[in-house]
Formats: sequence, structure tokens, C-alpha cells
Amino acid sequence: MKSSFQPRKSIFDISPYVPGKSSASGQQSVIKLSSNETPLGPSPKALAVYADAHDKLFRYPDGEASLLRASIAKRFGLDAAHIICGAGSDELLSLIALAYLGEGDEAIYTKHGFLVYKIAILAAGGTPVVVPEVDLTTNVDEILKAVTERTKLVFIANPNNPTGTYLPHSEVKRLRAELPDHVGLVLDGAYAEYVRRNDYDAGIELVATTDNTIMTRTFSKIYGLASLRIGWAFAPANVIDVLNRIRGPFNISGPANVAGAAAIADVEFLDKSADHNEKWLSWVTEQIEALGLEVTPSVANFVLVHFDETGEKTAANADAFLMNEGVIVRRLESYHLPHCLRITIGTEDENKRMIEVLSQFVEGVSHG
Repeated sequence: MKSSFQPRKSIFDISPYVPGKSSASGQQSVIKLSSNETPLGPSPKALAVYADAHDKLFRYPDGEASLLRASIAKRFGLDAAHIICGAGSDELLSLIALAYLGEGDEAIYTKHGFLVYKIAILAAGGTPVVVPEVDLTTNVDEILKAVTERTKLVFIANPNNPTGTYLPHSEVKRLRAELPDHVGLVLDGAYAEYVRRNDYDAGIELVATTDNTIMTRTFSKIYGLASLRIGWAFAPANVIDVLNRIRGPFNISGPANVAGAAAIADVEFLDKSADHNEKWLSWVTEQIEALGLEVTPSVANFVLVHFDETGEKTAANADAFLMNEGVIVRRLESYHLPHCLRITIGTEDENKRMIEVLSQFVEGVSHG
């Protein structure tokens, strides 16, 4: 019997988020390159304070995540009062949508943008508006063409996942300047720490100089604390006030509070992780291109690899071959990129093994 207790209809338009795979059937040991996790793990200093937090597990954590917010503020020269923390940046993206969207409101994101944007928009009762990308890159003019009186939010991942492309700061500033004042701009900088380009900025300046721009960041990528679920946002006082009214009272655990604070203060380890990525991102890109495969230029900690849409050398066949050899990468049908695979930059050994297996696939198809 069908229940009369029903949610909003928009909930049924949501496809649950499916994370990258962590295991391969029949494989006891795998190389996981499917979730853009750092291969170097977290800062040893973060691990140390996390281990010391066990004797306080019976206590409620600091509901304001004061230590973590102060550490973030110190690291970036910000006012801690303009920082809010959440259970990953995913929670903050959902809170932003919940606070600013309702029935009839629209929110824009790009065709290959992060899947959580659509989920957050629909969960809040809003209408998702998807705009095209140009050369797999966010395009300001396409976004502006889609803006209506009903538009309330624009979500941009910069750099973008899963393409690895980015929008220069000049274009982000132009977008903010040409968006109507009633539209909030959300700059998702989950991979910001990996970018080494002179024309890139994660969004701190725009947030500081406007009252309708929000920047989100995460500890799940370069800081290696994905399992602790820590994210943060820098936003104007008016936005922070709104989000604090609807977030959970203890949404950051005690161990997450101290581990995150230690991780963000360990600049030396951060630089080591970024250096590792820069070296192996270049190497992996060159090696894959040498196999005759196209790679979208990336500034993040992963590469987008293009395969044939038909025939034997397809993304699906490559994924199956890699999986059979214990190398797990990310299929991208849900991102409207069925002919591509996303491959995370791993350790030296992992990268070399991945290239070895991918070479076997390409050579096998070519000579099969």
C-alpha cells in the first residue's frame, strides 16, 4: 500500500551520489586512484593530535569549532568571525542551498560540475539550471546567458572536478561584476591548494569585497583528512549569520577540530604534498599522452583521460582492464563524460603501475 506520507516531488529527481570505488572483485591488494585522495596521507602533526583526542570522546565538542576556525584565519589572514566549518564542504554547499533556495528559485552550475550541486539544489526545493562548458571549462558568458529573475545561486568548482580545468581570477571577477546583486556566487575551491598558476585565486578577495560571494574549501584532498569530514567556508557576515542558524550545533567533532587545526598549520607538509603532485601530474600526463590518449590539461590532483567512443579502446573497456589488474579509477557517466576516465595522482609506485597497466591495455587493443 502506498503511503500518504510523502516528501517533496523534487526529492525523487535526485540520483544518490555514488563515490569512487574502493575495491575490486577478486583483488586483495588494489591501487585506489578513484577518489582524488592525497597519496601522502595527512600531516604527522595532525595524526599526533588526533591520537591524543581519544580521552575526550565522551565530551561534546566545541560547537563553534573555535580552534579550527582560528587556525584557518591565521593561515590565510582572515577574520575568524567570517569562517564557518562543516562536515566536509558538501554539508556547507547543502546549507547554502537550503538557506537561499526555495520552490521556484533557480541555481546554476556547469554541465560537468560537481554532482553535489544538483543534489543540494533539488533537496532545497530549487530548480537546477545546467549551462554548457567550453573546452571542458567553465564559461562566464554561458552562465550569464542563463541568469533570470529567479536565479538565486551560481555554483562553480574552481578548479573543476572531474575535468581539472580552471577559470582565471579575471574571469571570476567579471562574472561577479556582471551577475545581479540578488544572485549569490559560490566558489568551490576543493582543489585550490594544488593550483600553481599566477592567474588563479580561490576567491578570498571577492568574498572580502562583496556581500554575496561565498568560498568553500575542504580538508579531504591535499590535507588528507577525508575520513574526518571537515570543510570550511569564508563568507560575508550576513551569510555566516544565516548559515549558523541552520547548521547542526556540533557538526565538527572534537578530533576533527584539533586535527584540522594541526593540518592547516603544517605548511611544510602541505608544500611537500603540492610538490609531489606537481611532479607526478606532469609525468602521468606525459606518459598517458605518449600512449596516444588525449588528456585534458589539469591543475588539480587528477587527470581526465579520453578514450574512443566506439570500438575496443573505450573508457568502459579500459576501466574493466585496469580493475582486473587491481587499479581502480573513476568512471564518469554520471558527469556526462562516458568516454572518459578520471585518474588520481598517486604515489610514485602507484603512478608507474597504473601507466604499466594502461600501456598493456592500449597495446593489447592495438595488436589484438
